[in-house]
Amino acid sequence: MRRQTSERSLVVALAVWMLAAGCGGATTAAEHAASQPPPLPWEAERSAPRAVESPLIALVGGTVMTAAGDVIEDGVVLMENGRIAAVGARGEVELPEDGVQIVDVTGRYVTPGLIDTHSHMGVYPSPHVRGVSDGNEMSDPTTPEVRAADAFWPQDPQLTRALAGGVTTIQVLPGSGNLIGGAGVIVKLHLGRTITEMQFPGAPETLKMACGENPKRVYGAGRQSAPMTRMGNVHGYRQAYQEAIEYGLSWTDWQAQHQQWQTQHDAHEADDGADDPGPAPVPPARDFGLERLLGARDGSVLIQMHCYRADEMARMIEVGDELGFQVRAFHHAIEAYKIRDLLHEREIGVSTWADWWGFKLEAFDTIEENLALLTQSGVRGVLHSDSAMLVQRLNQEAAKAMTAGRRAGIPITEDQALRWITINAAWTLGVHEQTGSLEAGKMADVTVWSGNPFSVYSRADLVYIDGLLRYDRSVAPPTTDFEVGLDLEARPAAGGAR
Repeated sequence: MRRQTSERSLVVALAVWMLAAGCGGATTAAEHAASQPPPLPWEAERSAPRAVESPLIALVGGTVMTAAGDVIEDGVVLMENGRIAAVGARGEVELPEDGVQIVDVTGRYVTPGLIDTHSHMGVYPSPHVRGVSDGNEMSDPTTPEVRAADAFWPQDPQLTRALAGGVTTIQVLPGSGNLIGGAGVIVKLHLGRTITEMQFPGAPETLKMACGENPKRVYGAGRQSAPMTRMGNVHGYRQAYQEAIEYGLSWTDWQAQHQQWQTQHDAHEADDGADDPGPAPVPPARDFGLERLLGARDGSVLIQMHCYRADEMARMIEVGDELGFQVRAFHHAIEAYKIRDLLHEREIGVSTWADWWGFKLEAFDTIEENLALLTQSGVRGVLHSDSAMLVQRLNQEAAKAMTAGRRAGIPITEDQALRWITINAAWTLGVHEQTGSLEAGKMADVTVWSGNPFSVYSRADLVYIDGLLRYDRSVAPPTTDFEVGLDLEARPAAGGAR
């Protein structure tokens, strides 16, 4: 039936093209417009990165770790109007004579702002009570229509702790109880009153999917409904994407019908004896979830997939080939080392932990060398948090994974380890051309550390987002509504253990 529909669309479109081509001669602008199919409603352009006014600031004298291959001793990072203007060694970067604020960071380290690709802050905020638990729409196994942005709470006090840990960008995802949980949102931690203020400008949309134990436990054991097994999981993906494919065909059918109607309508308006075609064909009813799945098929929506076991990741790659989508990154992925050649071949990233394991059966077969082995094989490895606590020490977690690799004889460099929490993470989110490394022209998202960021003794001293100072460890940390009136002097410094 669907093949017949697709063939009918092709025939109608071909007929319209032949009708237009048979007129001969040059076409007018109106005729050309009429020959084009009407746009699909979901084909909107992304918002452009916004212009930001920020002062001219030079961080001078620190060790600059660019995450782009260079480590510059006695370096300079020049920032202006939300962007990095220049990066280089002292003497190589020409500083303006007037109007520049010099920040002496001698003895300290300068890195890109850290990026956490897997967070639930804002949708599972603190305090952890049912009234603000909005991270998983578990009313159906597939809910691609919902968006984390619509539930994000900007006042979540966990966000300030992440900022104090040197983090400048996070991806907030729906939970993993569903096969398809909905759209994630990429957030910059210049804290504001609304999600719109904080949303990363120009970032692509992301889609959370999950395989394995979580969906089959929630719906099978929890509700005695499908999916109850991994077989049910995969059927759920197939069913959802097949519905999206058929939905897309209904719109291309409408486009072809509309083209034909437009041609007949224009001929009738020209009063050349053509019959009145009547009213324009009515478009199909919109389905925002199926539109998001179509975006996942054409690559405009980046799939972030919760998946632990190697065999399931491999199977999801095959299912993606069957249904026309590719996973951007597998998350958690503790067995990714078993299929690292396949992941490298397909250019699929991995977001994982340094050493979390054993909290359920599918999380048992991990090794501490996972990230190192992936990096050695050319896979874009990322260290994520999935925790409002762990996000405060991503640098230390990266150091643990780097050390585990070196102990096993894999010569992971500090630049490679830094990439796990900066530029590789930015690629996972599709924002690597805007942030994630210290390079001229990129967003001025920068963290200044008290010492080597891979030392357990180092802290984030200064955090700049879009060239504006958003955190200064020497000043009392920002407070939230839940901390007003507390004794800040007696409270542990932001970014420390809670």
